[in-house]
Amino acid sequence: MELLGRSAIVTGGAGGLGSATVRHLVAIDMAVTVFDRDADRAGDLAKEIGDAAVAIGGDTNDDDDVAAAIEAAQSAGVLSLLVNVAGGGVGGGRTVARDGTPHAKNAFIETMAMNAFGTFNMTRLVAAAMASNEPDEHGQRGVIVNTASIAGIEGQTGQLAYAAAKAAILGMTLPMARDLAPIGVRVCAIAPGTMGTPVMLSVRDEMKANLVKDIQFPKRMGRPEEFALLVESIAHNPYLNGENIRLDGALRFPPK
Repeated sequence: MELLGRSAIVTGGAGGLGSATVRHLVAIDMAVTVFDRDADRAGDLAKEIGDAAVAIGGDTNDDDDVAAAIEAAQSAGVLSLLVNVAGGGVGGGRTVARDGTPHAKNAFIETMAMNAFGTFNMTRLVAAAMASNEPDEHGQRGVIVNTASIAGIEGQTGQLAYAAAKAAILGMTLPMARDLAPIGVRVCAIAPGTMGTPVMLSVRDEMKANLVKDIQFPKRMGRPEEFALLVESIAHNPYLNGENIRLDGALRFPPK
């Protein structure tokens, strides 16, 4: 898809992977709506970038907030790209802890909401908006890139809620691609491994060494800019559709 002069929404756009994606898309001449629950951080990023970015504070599960993000993006250009990065977790733990305590149900529900529900809600509403775009020479009206994790494939002990939420995003990819094919909207998901976001880089050196020991090559955390580059590659390649793409330096999570 031709991205020059078009518009994108990046959810979680003020975070580590999100902000790198925002900066990269602006660098290739897209207008970007930074959609994040932290309105202040989103605003600071948009102010730093300038006229090519606008900030919308809100929740991906709130239809009114999503509508505001769509309106802002459409005001800036043809809304052609959605990058769902927003996610996270609200606590982990085993299904049953060693002391016999069952996993907190609310923690599971909230983690699913932050990741799977929010991704679904953004996609259904943005794809509906993209349906009114004029198709390009390939019949494309838009591209959606979702963010999962390799935890959704090989979740570790104590990672049940997060692994389930990311597995749900991976499971959406193919049926979403099939559902949206008639309107010319492609869908792919990226499953990052251990990425060098500011939060991850702030941990102790001992913990960093443990995080990278099973990465094959390059022997380091992934860079947020590499995530952003993959987003661009997916958007540009019209034959990439319905794919879950690992970005992990050949890392495979051990059980613990």
